[in-house]
Amino acid sequence: MWTVLYVAPNQTTAKLIKDYMETEGILVRLQPIGLRSEESYTNYEILVTEAEIEEAQEVLNQALQVRLYCE
Repeated sequence: MWTVLYVAPNQTTAKLIKDYMETEGILVRLQPIGLRSEESYTNYEILVTEAEIEEAQEVLNQALQVRLYCE
């Protein structure tokens, strides 16, 4: 079963998170949601398996902390 980990504001952000999660060995799916504008959707759900949700949350939190620290 797939579970929503995060809702990204655009496709670019969703792909960056997906790529990062996959380098950490976590299976990821992207699902567009919301309104479609200019050939892309406004939001993307980042989905992971239920078995990996806790690990995925830790990895995502670490990635976001590093990003905030670097800015």
